[in-house]
Amino acid sequence: MAEAKAPYQRGGSARDASFEEAGLRFEVDGEIATITLARPEKRNAQTFATWSALAGIGDSLPERVRVVVVRGEGPSFSAGIDLRMFTPEGVPGQGSFSSVARQDQDTFDKGIERAQQGFLWLRRPEIVSIAAVQGHAIGAGFQLALACDLRIVADDVKFCMKEPALGLVPDLTGTKPLVELVGLAKAKDLCLTARIVGAEEAFRIGLAEQVVEPGELAKAVQEKVAQLLSTNRDAAAATKRLLQGAPTRTLEEQSVAERTEQAARIRALFAGS
Repeated sequence: MAEAKAPYQRGGSARDASFEEAGLRFEVDGEIATITLARPEKRNAQTFATWSALAGIGDSLPERVRVVVVRGEGPSFSAGIDLRMFTPEGVPGQGSFSSVARQDQDTFDKGIERAQQGFLWLRRPEIVSIAAVQGHAIGAGFQLALACDLRIVADDVKFCMKEPALGLVPDLTGTKPLVELVGLAKAKDLCLTARIVGAEEAFRIGLAEQVVEPGELAKAVQEKVAQLLSTNRDAAAATKRLLQGAPTRTLEEQSVAERTEQAARIRALFAGS
C-alpha cells in the first residue's frame, strides 16, 4: 500500500490536518493512550493515510503509556477499506489501488510493510492494547481489532474478513492472530466465505473476551483498563513476553524462558535488600 503524504511526523507531533486526513484522533492521558477512528460519516473506513498515521503513532508512543485503547466513533468500529481506493480517482491526495498496482515491487513491498507497522506495534510486550468494537468491524477494521491483545465488543458487532470477496487477501497482519484465536479450519471458514460473525459466535470461538450492550461498552473498557493498570508494569510486560512466545516453544523451552524472566524480576525487586 502506498504511504500517504506524511500523515504523521515521525518522532514529533502530528499536524492537525494530517490526523484529519487520516480520520484519527490520538490522545494520551497518563498511562492510557486512546486512538479513535473518527470518520463516523464513512463508518470509519480506512485509507493509506490511516495506516501511515497508525504507524506514526507507534513510532512516537510515549514510554509512560501502558494501555492503548482503539475505538471507533459512531455506530461502527470500522467498515474496512474506503471504497474510493478502488476507483481510478482514489482518495484525494492519497492515490488508489490502481496507482499502487503500477509501482515497482520494491516500492510496493515497502508500502505494505509500512502499513503493517501501524498494526504490529499494538502487540508490543510493554503495552496492552484493547479494541472497543461496536457495529461493523469489516476487513481492515477486523484486522485492526485482531491486532489488539483484547477485544471487548458490543452485542451488535459484525466481524467480517471481507478481502477475499473484493479480490484481495488480508495483509494487515490479521491472518496469524485469527488462526491462533479460532484455529485453522475456522479461520478458513471465516476468510474464504467472507461471512459475518456476530457477538455470540465471536465470544464462543474466542474472537471476543467480553460482550456487552452498546451503551455499556465504554464502561466495560474503562473497568478493564483499571484492572490492567493494577498490576506491576514490568511483571506484566515480562508475562506478556512469556505468553506471546509460548506457542512456538516446547515445554522445556518455555520453562527456561520462565526461569529467565523470573530471575530478572526477583533481582529487580530485591536487589540491595
